[in-house]
Amino acid sequence: MTIAFMWAEAQDHLIGAKGQLPWHLPADLQHFKQVTVDQIVVMGRKTYAGMGKPLPQRTNIVLSQQTDYPVAPGVILLNNVAAVLAYAAAHPQQETIIIGGAQIFNLFKDQVTRLYVTKIAARFSGDTYMPELDWPAFTRVAFQPGVVDAKNKYPYSFATYQRTNE
Repeated sequence: MTIAFMWAEAQDHLIGAKGQLPWHLPADLQHFKQVTVDQIVVMGRKTYAGMGKPLPQRTNIVLSQQTDYPVAPGVILLNNVAAVLAYAAAHPQQETIIIGGAQIFNLFKDQVTRLYVTKIAARFSGDTYMPELDWPAFTRVAFQPGVVDAKNKYPYSFATYQRTNE
């Protein structure tokens, strides 16, 4: 069972602005899709509401304490970390990828084994920051610099980290 985090952050660890991404970076959206298609994505209620609809070709789980929170058909509503971990354990052929927001990342930071992070070398305005992680517990296993072009205006890179065996 793999529990992963996937997020993009600016230089100051900013990840959101009023429930949305503070930047437009099509290459990051494409990377996100490549990693998450056919996998399980777990998000909080606010992240789900900010997207407006479930992500296609993925198992969408919304984690909320509201047991009657309305979700689209096919979206799974779970109410605690244990339920998400049980679902992940029952589907070991799929990676379970936590995609936000900050409160949800905080809930799983002791269970996460893989990190997919897009680092954007720019500053933006926003209100949500990535929680502190135990970075010494992880080793970078992949790195790819991004290509700045007409559609992707900010310098960026993709990196993958794996939790080091303790």
